[in-house]
Amino acid sequence: MLKRASFLSALAGLALSLPAHAASSSLLNVSYDPTRELYQDINTQFAADWKKKTGEDISIQTSHGGSSKQARSVIDGLEADVVTLGLPYDIDQIAKIAKVVSPDWRSQFPNNGLPYTSTLVFVVRKGNPKAIKGWDDLVKPGVAVVVPNPKTSGGGRWAYVAAWGYGVKKLGSEDKAKDYIQKLYKNVPVLDTGARGSTTTFAQRDVGDVLVTWENEAFLTLNEFGADKFEIVTPSVSVLAEPPVALVEANAIKHGTLKQAKAYLDFLYSPAGQKTEAAHYYRPLKPEFADKADLARFPKLELLKFSDLFKSWDELNTTHLADGALFDQLYQSKS
Repeated sequence: MLKRASFLSALAGLALSLPAHAASSSLLNVSYDPTRELYQDINTQFAADWKKKTGEDISIQTSHGGSSKQARSVIDGLEADVVTLGLPYDIDQIAKIAKVVSPDWRSQFPNNGLPYTSTLVFVVRKGNPKAIKGWDDLVKPGVAVVVPNPKTSGGGRWAYVAAWGYGVKKLGSEDKAKDYIQKLYKNVPVLDTGARGSTTTFAQRDVGDVLVTWENEAFLTLNEFGADKFEIVTPSVSVLAEPPVALVEANAIKHGTLKQAKAYLDFLYSPAGQKTEAAHYYRPLKPEFADKADLARFPKLELLKFSDLFKSWDELNTTHLADGALFDQLYQSKS
């Protein structure tokens, strides 16, 4: 069973070296796969802001992985103070099973706990040799698609929702959506457990013709591996992806960090937090706080809402993503 101490043990030695009068605290943020760079910046900024306001030193550790796997880690005992995951459903599961998150977590922060949003786009190899323009191109013969597993990854699940939405809304029916999903995943050579793993498969292992990924992860791919090697294709329609944040109240109370944890999540809504989120390629809730140059990188496109496609996350997971449900049936029959 994972414990918070395994992430914070390094801090213990540091704490021993501090003067006895120095106040200090620590937080653990359990996050989803492609937020590493964002929270490196946020953590540094928040620590400085907290020190200035309170005089207290604070350190923030961040754990990353596929969103649903991260949620399972918290359920199994990883003592996060806050979670910043890829799916509202994952936080609902923590609240329902582990009962360390309040059932009304959406009401504790603005916009249902959504300080920023994102969408799903495509990364292709330079020159776009397979002429990928939209979702219909992903099911063509000979196109290898890299996308995370929707059963373990928040990005993978949002990609599945986007693909299903394209089938229902643009192709015209659930039967056509099923056919589209089957053809799409027939073209997927490997299902990584998280978005960052899929990026590695595509960009470093040189697998596939197109990567379906979070918008911010697409920009990071170009930054890290070279705009001379890859380019971003934004389809005309995709999904409004909503990665939420929440207090893990029971743990924060246990650790004596409730005040700090709440302030940390509040910081995500602050002018500085919103500006930083846009700089890291997330679409901020309050774009007026972001640099115009950062906002200009976000193309306009039709964004399908989850609520227009499914009655609830429970419906999606029970009908589509549970073991033996629609996704397994379609994926297993791909050959």
